[in-house]
Amino acid sequence: MHCVLLAAGASRRMGGRDKLLEEIEGLPVLRRQALAVLAAGIGPVAVTLPATSPGRAAALEGLAVTALPVPDAAEGMSASLRTAALWAAGHPLMICPADMPELTTADFSRMAAAFDGGVLRGVDVDGCAGHPVVFPAALLPRFAGLHGDEGARSLVRAHPPRLIALPGRHATTDLDTPEDWAAWRAGPASSA
Repeated sequence: MHCVLLAAGASRRMGGRDKLLEEIEGLPVLRRQALAVLAAGIGPVAVTLPATSPGRAAALEGLAVTALPVPDAAEGMSASLRTAALWAAGHPLMICPADMPELTTADFSRMAAAFDGGVLRGVDVDGCAGHPVVFPAALLPRFAGLHGDEGARSLVRAHPPRLIALPGRHATTDLDTPEDWAAWRAGPASSA
């Protein structure tokens, strides 16, 4: 299985800050989540990046990850997904946004262990759908038809996933704004 962290977004809602460089326990969240995926030992790991992202590239320095530049990243998440699918061609692909700090090595391992050839999707304690999402290799060619910021929703609708329960809000905690970060840091999950 190949794994990709989506990190080519522009952090538009962060008021000039880069959400993927926000620190948790002394590490940029991008590096922290890359380390979590690597520690799961699932397979090759890649990170999608905007065409120019010196801070994000520096956050990944020394890690055994493949940087996947996404020149058309401004189009939205679909551009990253198309790039990731080409990289992983012929292999199942686990996809996760890089700004989900509650996802752990155990969560990534659980998703990989549950893979049975169909689409999988992580859900939180309330059953709300989130990430990671795992796609079988046979669906990756269909990523070429994805456009805009809808991601792979159309593929997930056409191929309903088996839902994999992850602890707490691991599958759904997504930090996009300074307020999201402040609330998360102030909450009980910040010690997780």
